[in-house]
Amino acid sequence: MQKESANNYYKPAEDTLFFVEHLQNEKGRTALDIGTGSGFLSQVLSKNFELVVATDTDLKALKKAHESVENCICCNAADALTAIFDLVVCNLPYLPSEEVADPAVDGLRDGVEIPIKILSSANKAIGNKGKLIFVTSSLANYNELIKQTQLLGLSTKIIASKKLFFEELILVECTRKMYKDPQNPF
Repeated sequence: MQKESANNYYKPAEDTLFFVEHLQNEKGRTALDIGTGSGFLSQVLSKNFELVVATDTDLKALKKAHESVENCICCNAADALTAIFDLVVCNLPYLPSEEVADPAVDGLRDGVEIPIKILSSANKAIGNKGKLIFVTSSLANYNELIKQTQLLGLSTKIIASKKLFFEELILVECTRKMYKDPQNPF
């Protein structure tokens, strides 16, 4: 059984603020914030996107997020959604753990097990020309997470990193791999 987060929802911390620095210039029509927590990332995205949808499994988090974001859905990642988005963002629960004591931060084995499930769900919500951006950490096996993300059919690149005294935050951007047909180069 999962324990409830000590804060009831994930409050903005260093990783969230780092993420915001790189989301402020993102623009498009639709955006999805998976695991919204307090709704802080959704609120930032609302400035440059016509429609922002926030998901979380924690009803208390969604109640808090709904104070600043209109479209909040209680579901696991993007599992309940059929819509396609220009941008999908996720501040993953990346800390390695033996169990999920705090679903906002505990990522299980190597900090990868839960994140890859979330990214698998997010993958179906990314438009062909859309992208997924997620934050992870040097505390997790981020190379394995990137490899697993590539196995989902996404191209990945590290777009930013920030050293803190106890970890390095890593921001990863993912886009659909475009395969060229040798018979039709256009």
